[in-house]
Amino acid sequence: MSLSCRYAAQCCARQMRSATSIRSTASFAQQRITRRYQSTEAAPTNPKISGIVDQISQLTLLETADLVASLKSRLNIPDMPIGGFAAAAAPAAAPVAAEAEEEAPAAAQEKTLFAVKLMSFEAASKPKVIKEIKSLLGLSLVDSKKFVESAPKLMKDSVPKDEAEKIMATMKGLGAVVQME
Repeated sequence: MSLSCRYAAQCCARQMRSATSIRSTASFAQQRITRRYQSTEAAPTNPKISGIVDQISQLTLLETADLVASLKSRLNIPDMPIGGFAAAAAPAAAPVAAEAEEEAPAAAQEKTLFAVKLMSFEAASKPKVIKEIKSLLGLSLVDSKKFVESAPKLMKDSVPKDEAEKIMATMKGLGAVVQME
């Protein structure tokens, strides 16, 4: 049912943009729906379904748009972007996001991932700090120099606590001030 609702919504949007009259638009949509069911696809065999199809095919385009909006609100169907089925996986991820939000307070109590931020460094140890940033982040020498000179800057995000502490100890040994958030 959702594909036919989406199909009707796409037809509605397409036809609302065109400059043709509503009556010719409705007849176009009706011809298109009729052609669809006259193709090699089997028509619905359930009499209740075929009655609904007959009623929908007699609706005007504006009535079809109202029907789609009503079905979306009653069945809690989210709006999907037009342009393919690749976005169809997004609604399936919504329950996962809701579960993650419920688990957020528990995660705040047991923080295991941290962000490591380079706050400052001693001027004499700048080459050593640049070299360590280069090896830690996999940057080029020029990018590492720009990174160090633009301190305070986030070095790594979502790092386990033990790895973050190792990074902090190494950087402090080189003369840099590093903060774990």
